[in-house]
Amino acid sequence: MGSLLPTSCSLLPLNLYDSLSDLPHFNPDLEGTELPSVKDFRTQLQISGGVLISTPEYAHGIPGVLKNALDWVVGSGERYRKPVALFNASPRAIHAQASLKEILQTMDARIINEASITVLLPSNQIDENDIVSHSETSSVLHNAIVTFVSAI
Repeated sequence: MGSLLPTSCSLLPLNLYDSLSDLPHFNPDLEGTELPSVKDFRTQLQISGGVLISTPEYAHGIPGVLKNALDWVVGSGERYRKPVALFNASPRAIHAQASLKEILQTMDARIINEASITVLLPSNQIDENDIVSHSETSSVLHNAIVTFVSAI
């Protein structure tokens, strides 16, 4: 993927966490005896400088797998005052963003509103190269990322 970051941000490590589906169903009775997948998720959040979340809307809310992941860190504190940016790829998907924002505020995450954006992707059948080459979209993403990095 082409870079959306200016040279001054190019050394910022970015980790994509793609294992939400590995987390077991949240059960508060399991606190302290979590599976390795829960411990890894918590560790990844703990060592991160900030968290960027982009999620689709499903049935006017956030997908269950994301809510489950967030439930695993409500009481453990990995998100406490951590900068969070929310990226939304559909102007019609307002319910998930509002729900996610409410959940994160309850968890004392520090939502960076200036870095939280909604973009209209140029089409449904695009890849990362198309996004980068679309000047309006890449400009909005670039500005949001720079703002988010500054907040971290």
